[in-house]
Amino acid sequence: MQRIVECVPNFSEGRRREVIDQIVASIGEVTGVRVLDVESDADHNRTVVTFIGEPEAVEEAAFRGIRRAAELIDMEQHRGAHPRMGATDVVPFVPVRGVTMDDCVEMARRLGARVGDELGIPVYLYEAAATRPERINLADVRRGEYEGIRREIATDPQRAPDFGPREMGRAGATAIGVRPPLIAFNVYLTTDDVRIAQAIAKAVRHSSGGLRYVKALGLLVEGRAQVSMNLTDYRKTPIARVVELIRAEAARYGVAIAESEIIGLVPQEALLDAAVHYLQLHRFSVDQVLENRLAG
Repeated sequence: MQRIVECVPNFSEGRRREVIDQIVASIGEVTGVRVLDVESDADHNRTVVTFIGEPEAVEEAAFRGIRRAAELIDMEQHRGAHPRMGATDVVPFVPVRGVTMDDCVEMARRLGARVGDELGIPVYLYEAAATRPERINLADVRRGEYEGIRREIATDPQRAPDFGPREMGRAGATAIGVRPPLIAFNVYLTTDDVRIAQAIAKAVRHSSGGLRYVKALGLLVEGRAQVSMNLTDYRKTPIARVVELIRAEAARYGVAIAESEIIGLVPQEALLDAAVHYLQLHRFSVDQVLENRLAG
């Protein structure tokens, strides 16, 4: 069986196509790596790259992407709607086939040590790779963003990185971790009032009493209020449940859902679950999907 790992690094550049292309090229030049998707957002000023391959190739490609981003992105100049702390902001490994979460944790630790030693970039391990309970949640690691961490990293023991120096250069810091498949899901509202999006995000996200396995922020993107989310376990909190809660909360403020979007790739199962929910297909089987039968 072929061993496959997915990697979904987020880079703090979503506006300069020439920079994005160079970073993606550095990843794709590694033999055995296949780049599946590149999604950029100018308002977030962020690009999400999805690639897969054998563990060794994926680990090397991730390092090359981080190195190239450090050469091309100056966090002193970076501005964007999305929280960020480094040129390569976050690098998650996701086991796909023939590898375990523990295998990916070892990858994260090796990569973190190499990035810290060779590139001089502070590295924080998060989620399944975290070395401390308070670093499991990425939002806690990234608290204060680039500017806040830069001020505190040298003096606050709680901000000491797992690898690399206790100081931040223009490339900032990078979080490297291991997680299950995640869905980056955004909902646009029929308003430009970002306060409504922020209120809805607070109602939806788990950390403030909302749905389990949902992280959410309210942002203003292209002049529209957006609820920006990460769904960390779509099986336990399906997309349809999230949408319905947002719809109900939006109605309280006299607005509605204008549209939604998925950033990067999404498991087919998650979309089928949404279709089953809205069509009320109570006796539906995945074997009824034509493409599934053909693949079998």
